[in-house]
Amino acid sequence: MGNEQEDKEMEMGSIVVEKVGGRSSVVHCFSRYPVKFIIPKKVGSSRTDVVWVYALNYGGGIVSGDQILCKFSVGDCCTMVLTTQGSTKVYKSVGSKCSKQLLEARVGSNALLAIIPDPVTCFSTARYYQKQVFNVSSNSNLVIVDWITSGRHESGEKWDFDLYRSINNIFLEDGEPLFLDTMSLEKEKIGCIHELVQDYQVIAMILLLGPKLQFVQNLVQDKVKGIMSEQLQHPSGALSHKRNEAGYFISKPSLMASCSVFGTKNQFGHIWLESFYKSIETRGRKTRNANFMISAHSNLYKKLVLLFELLQ
Repeated sequence: MGNEQEDKEMEMGSIVVEKVGGRSSVVHCFSRYPVKFIIPKKVGSSRTDVVWVYALNYGGGIVSGDQILCKFSVGDCCTMVLTTQGSTKVYKSVGSKCSKQLLEARVGSNALLAIIPDPVTCFSTARYYQKQVFNVSSNSNLVIVDWITSGRHESGEKWDFDLYRSINNIFLEDGEPLFLDTMSLEKEKIGCIHELVQDYQVIAMILLLGPKLQFVQNLVQDKVKGIMSEQLQHPSGALSHKRNEAGYFISKPSLMASCSVFGTKNQFGHIWLESFYKSIETRGRKTRNANFMISAHSNLYKKLVLLFELLQ
């Protein structure tokens, strides 16, 4: 009873999507400060049966000590996309206060939920904890994009936050865990995060789950193999070049990516993509890598709109 009351107090937003007149429609929408949802009436082609939801934070970011819980339910055969209008900024921590953002979602049979926010950007000394829990059926479909930047380059901040922890858990209807993942960067435990990550500026994970996305999984796997093959064979685009004792060049790729699969074969698939970008020096001034991130997110948006049209 205590946990239910605590969840109710933390709950800042909830959305339920069900079929109405043969189309995916929002039948319940609730939000309160500091969260707001924007649901545009039309995104993409009229043939596309999908509800787009934009999540906003008043004040432009998450303040130290904020605790936000949002719940989503996507009914059978429905499609919903949750995204943002800008990066999720996590402001400086006051004392040892940690900002928390929790997401719980249920994805029905033959339904598709896509979580594609802009990246998280933690300010200096920020402490941020994020947990996303998904309950799915055997033929649910899920897209998760979870990524973080190194911080505010214009202020000289690179991996200067104190804590970043992101948890993504997926459970089947009977409560059986399908996917459990945690990424943790904590200055107190690993020391200087910048020294660990070095010149890389973005860490990202993309997860694709379900039968509708099988052909996309195959395409991404082939694409990642091609990218890394190119990176390793042509070190001219690498971040740095050093000679080892034998005189050979040791190169650090500007982009590193890997893929893996989880779950039952031909039923579930998982693509894990770790992406790192380095900011570029141009005519003596630094060009912020945000340009790369905006371009990547824009391309992802366009591809998902096309994907939803193909899935109709």
